[in-house]
Amino acid sequence: MSKLWLASYPEGVPAEVDCTRYPSLVAMLDESLARFAGRPAFENFGVRLSYAEIDRLSRAFAAYLQRELGLAKGDRIALMIPNLLQYPVALLGAWRAGLVVVNTNPLYTARELRHQLRDSGARAILICENFAHTLAECIHETTIEHVIMTRMGDLLGFPKGLVVDFVVKRVKKLVPPYHLEHVIGFKRALAAGEGLTLEPPDLEPDDLACLQYTGGTTGLAKGAMLSHGNLVANVTQAGAWLNPVISEGEELIVTALPLYHIFSLTANCLTFLKEGALNLLITNPRDMPGFVKLLGGVRFTVITGVNTLFNGLLNTPGFDSLDFSRLKVSLGGGMAVQRPVAERWKTVTGCPLLEAYGLTETSPAACMNPLDLKDYNGAVGLPIPSTECQIQNEAGAALAEGEADELCVRGPQVMRGYWQRPEETAKCVDGQGWLHTGDIAVMDARGYVRIVDRIKDMILVSGFNVYPNEIEEVVAGHPEVLEVGAIGVPDQAKGEAVKLVVVRRNPELTAQALRDYCKTNLTGYKRPHYIQFAQELPKSNVGKILRRELRERYGQPTGE
Repeated sequence: MSKLWLASYPEGVPAEVDCTRYPSLVAMLDESLARFAGRPAFENFGVRLSYAEIDRLSRAFAAYLQRELGLAKGDRIALMIPNLLQYPVALLGAWRAGLVVVNTNPLYTARELRHQLRDSGARAILICENFAHTLAECIHETTIEHVIMTRMGDLLGFPKGLVVDFVVKRVKKLVPPYHLEHVIGFKRALAAGEGLTLEPPDLEPDDLACLQYTGGTTGLAKGAMLSHGNLVANVTQAGAWLNPVISEGEELIVTALPLYHIFSLTANCLTFLKEGALNLLITNPRDMPGFVKLLGGVRFTVITGVNTLFNGLLNTPGFDSLDFSRLKVSLGGGMAVQRPVAERWKTVTGCPLLEAYGLTETSPAACMNPLDLKDYNGAVGLPIPSTECQIQNEAGAALAEGEADELCVRGPQVMRGYWQRPEETAKCVDGQGWLHTGDIAVMDARGYVRIVDRIKDMILVSGFNVYPNEIEEVVAGHPEVLEVGAIGVPDQAKGEAVKLVVVRRNPELTAQALRDYCKTNLTGYKRPHYIQFAQELPKSNVGKILRRELRERYGQPTGE
């Protein structure tokens, strides 16, 4: 196939990368842990762990899992903790023991947690005490044999750790009552592991590294099987894209998205660990004033996030006064970056907000915008090195430039399949290795990919395709709109009609004012038939608008 996007690559970015240099993530990260031993690797609550400390602590945790708990290569361990120093220690420790990490959202309900633990067959779980009550509700219906418990202050040292734990439990009362038997303390596990000898397992590229569960937007969440080879490939691909811009051992990346999410796991944790950077872990990015205050104390060089995160920062007092002199990369993903947000971000920070595209099933990066772009361009970028993208119709035929249909991706970062779901895998990955993303996209003559929308989110108005992303970007440009979601609702005459759910920046904003605005900016069949105002939009743990929940709450033809 013609890889027309290669002509648009920035200088210094190769068409192909060697994804076989390292047999595993452990081999890749061991190199960086030794090379940058004296540098800080992670910071949280004002405490830093160096690369050498991450090395030592993760080895101790691995030895404990292997020698004391008897966990063997291929066994699954769930990690249910927010952005704390414990996460990278546990992650690398699990991999050093040959285990498969099951990243688990701390905000899960007991039903959701039960499903993920049972489906994965996890034998052990590391859980933050704040969420232990959820596990207590369902553990008797799971395969969990070992519960390792951590408190938020466990790696913060004395006396800060004690103070944080006291405030969390006694002052803010963020630890609901629970009852779990035979719980192992995380600090005790580390101490015990220090005296044990780890026997490193032989790890190969095809060995599983993660069961990364999808959000379940189309039903029960499925575990994407991401191998060591998949993740090594994606880190290598991302590194090749970043290398012309970043400097080894000198970057400070703001990590506000949770590390258990594939975007943050690969883009922030793994890629920047390999590059010797410092990850600033934000435990509670929803506390925007606190987040902005924290950013005021550092000179960060890279920040990643979703559109709602960037929008939230821009609307938080004090953000526009921060020092952005070292900021060189602002990267958005996980959901569409809206032009009004991107343009305002560039005005405030002086750094363009660039969009990337990926899926859990692609580890996640598939397309990225060149880092030398000066302004937001509305595209999700170019296929990254060693990656092919193609727009295919239902028959599997490749379409010409500018034609919209399903985006398909092929490359070494594409998952091995869905855990214990061969039929679902076959629906998603075809015999030629193409991953069918479910996203409608177009590719232009320069190879830039533009996502039009999700196939299942498309609204059909009188036979015309209407894409919510387009509607939302237009309405988000209204100065009195804070957030907006667009959905289709039943309509006897048109089949479906467009409905807006709007969070107002100005409480005086009226539905008629929005209709007048849309009349100027949208053709007739794309204009909203119904407008409903809300206090907030339903979002995922990373701030992505949950369209299914939006439809469940507001999917009736009601409103103004």
